[in-house]
Amino acid sequence: MNGDPCLLSAAELRGLIAAKRISPVEIVRAVLGRAEALQSKLNCFITLCGEEAMAQARAAERKMMAGEELGLLHGIPVTVKDIVNTKGVRTTFGAVPYKDNVPNEDAVAVARLRAAGAILIGKTTTPEFGSKCLTDSPLFGRTRNAWDACRSSGGSSGGAAVAVASGIAPLAIATDGGGSTRIPAACNGVVGLKQSNGVIPHSQALDVFGNQTYVTPTTRTVVDTALMMQAMSGEDACDPWSIGVPAPDFIATPCGDLRGLRILYCLTPPGRPVSAEVAASFRASLDRLAGLGAELEEFSGEGFDIEPIWRAINHTVWRTRFAKLAAEHKDELSEAFLRQLALATEVSGVDYQEAMFARTALFRRVQSLLARGHVLAMPTLTRTALPISQDLFGSIEIDGQHFDSVRPHWFPWTMPFNMTGHPAISLPSGFARDGLPIGLQLVGRFRADAELLRVSALFEASADLLSRWPE
Repeated sequence: MNGDPCLLSAAELRGLIAAKRISPVEIVRAVLGRAEALQSKLNCFITLCGEEAMAQARAAERKMMAGEELGLLHGIPVTVKDIVNTKGVRTTFGAVPYKDNVPNEDAVAVARLRAAGAILIGKTTTPEFGSKCLTDSPLFGRTRNAWDACRSSGGSSGGAAVAVASGIAPLAIATDGGGSTRIPAACNGVVGLKQSNGVIPHSQALDVFGNQTYVTPTTRTVVDTALMMQAMSGEDACDPWSIGVPAPDFIATPCGDLRGLRILYCLTPPGRPVSAEVAASFRASLDRLAGLGAELEEFSGEGFDIEPIWRAINHTVWRTRFAKLAAEHKDELSEAFLRQLALATEVSGVDYQEAMFARTALFRRVQSLLARGHVLAMPTLTRTALPISQDLFGSIEIDGQHFDSVRPHWFPWTMPFNMTGHPAISLPSGFARDGLPIGLQLVGRFRADAELLRVSALFEASADLLSRWPE
C-alpha cells in the first residue's frame, strides 16, 4: 500500500482492509496525525478522541487479522458534528453553557455507524445549536474554509465539511435544518446529502412530527455517501417518519447513463441574484447532465422565495427550546444567536400555523414538479464561500453588489427541501477563478434517495474534480 491513507476514500480503504493490505491502526494513526497538524490552521474540531480511537483501531485490527466477519465500515474513521449525541464523548452544541456536557447515549445514526465498525475520531465544530450558515462560536472561535483561510467554512456543519475536504477523515456525520450540510459542502467542495424525511431516524428531534432537521452524511465522494446511507438508514421506533420505510440498496454500482431521465432546472428564484461564475458553472453542469443523456427543461422559481416561512417555523422552535437558556446564560451566548431568538417573539401561534399550511402547499408544489420531471437542478449557493469575518446580520456581496440579508440571498434553494422532505444533494461542480469550489444541488423524488445517488455518481464521474485537494 503506497501513499497517504488520508487521501483515500472510505470505499478504497474498505477494499484495502478486506485484503489485509492496510490496518485500521495505520489509518487512524494517520488521520489523527493529520487532524492535529491541521487543527491550528482550520479549527474544525472541538474534541479529538485520540486514545479511544486508537484503542478501537487496535481492536478492529485484531478482528481483521483473526479473519472475523467485518462490518460495512470496519476500521474507517468518522467525525461527528458536535450537535449529535455521542455516548461518553463531550458534546457541546457549540455553546458555552454546554461546554462540559457528556451524553449517556449515542444518537441512532452514530450507534449505527459504530455498529458497522466505524471509528469516531472527534467532534466537529458548529455554531451554537447549529443556528447559522457560518461556523463560529464564543466557545471555539471561527472555522476556516479548507481552500482559503480568509473565507468562511459555511455552516452550520462547517467543521464536518472542512474535516472531509482536508483529508482528515473520509466520513462525517453532519446535520441540516435549512442547508446546514449542503452549504458547507458547496463551500468546501465535498458531497453533502440531506436525505428524505424518515430515511435516517432522528432521535434528537423534539417535535418529530413537524421536524425539518436531519442527521446527514458528508463525504468526498458519492460512493462514500452511499456507504454511510446504507449504515445509517432503516426504521427506528423513535421516529414515526422512519417506520415502514425499507432501506434500499444504496451501494449498488451506478451503471448506464441518464437517458430517459428528465431534469427540471432553475438558476434562481425571481429577483434573487446569482454570481456570474456560479451561473456559468451551472450552465456547464447542465451540459454535463445533457451529455449523459438527460432531457432538460426549465422550471419557474416563482413561489420558492420561502425564507420567511422557514424562519417562522424554525425560529419558533428555537425560541421554545432556548428562551430559558438565553435568559439564564445571556452573557455566554453570541449576539447573533440572541438576535435570532428575539426575532421569534414576533411570530404568533396563528403565524406559525399559517407557515405550516404554506409548508404543505410547498410540498405539493414540489410534488407536481417531480411528477413532470425525475430530478430538479439548481445551484446550491448563489456565490462561493463568504469572507471569514462575515456577520449573519450584515449585508452579502455578490459580484460587487450588496444585498441586505444573507439567508435568502446566499442559499434560497436549500431551505425549501428541509420543509418538503425531498432528498437534496450538493455536489462539487467546479471551481471559481479564485480557486474556491462551486456546488450543484440536485433534488430527487420523495424517498427516491438511492436513485438520486445514482444520478449524482454518474454526474461525479463525468468530470475529474476529485483529483484536486486544498493546499
